[in-house]
Amino acid sequence: MASDHYFSASPASAEKLRRIRVPLHGREREVTTAGGVFSPDRLDAGTAVLLANTPPAPPGGNLLDLGCGWGPVALTLALQSPHATIWAVDVNERALDLVRRNAAELGLDNVNARLPEDVPDDVRFRSIRSNPPIRVGKNELHGLLERWIPRLDERSDAWLVVQRNLGSDSLQRWLAATFEKGFSVHRAATGRGYRVLKVRRHGTPPTAPVDIVG
Repeated sequence: MASDHYFSASPASAEKLRRIRVPLHGREREVTTAGGVFSPDRLDAGTAVLLANTPPAPPGGNLLDLGCGWGPVALTLALQSPHATIWAVDVNERALDLVRRNAAELGLDNVNARLPEDVPDDVRFRSIRSNPPIRVGKNELHGLLERWIPRLDERSDAWLVVQRNLGSDSLQRWLAATFEKGFSVHRAATGRGYRVLKVRRHGTPPTAPVDIVG
């Protein structure tokens, strides 16, 4: 139905579970997807560009897949870094169920699939990887990034993939203006009409909330 989006909390569309084969961490793997989640039939082009143009994940600590969908980024992080804790975060509860199912089938016990409000406030991330939900609208997207990017640990990076025709250049400018102190922002890669943006935190994370807009 028209009102049912992959960023809906509880999709109303039929689940329609399906099995697909996708390349994850250097080999083809079979996973379960479903209707009502992002790109249920394939590894979408943007996520493929992100995975191909980011360095290996840190070997330990907390790693975040923001807007995880059925889990291609989170599963890749878990395969790359079995000693890290992977936080797969999404508002779509069906997507979170799929991540849990896929992690279990792949024997990955280091994946936490959670709603945003269920991630403890004191968790800091050694890396953030995201194919963010651009279609939620500019205000929602900016709020999402303002919430999570400040939770990067010091000397840590966020990697975001954004389609060029959907505002990657304007988002890069907004990121640079918003995260001006203690951060750097640049375009790390391009491919298939997508930009991979890198946001690096240089300073020590604040111990109390900071008004990053003012």
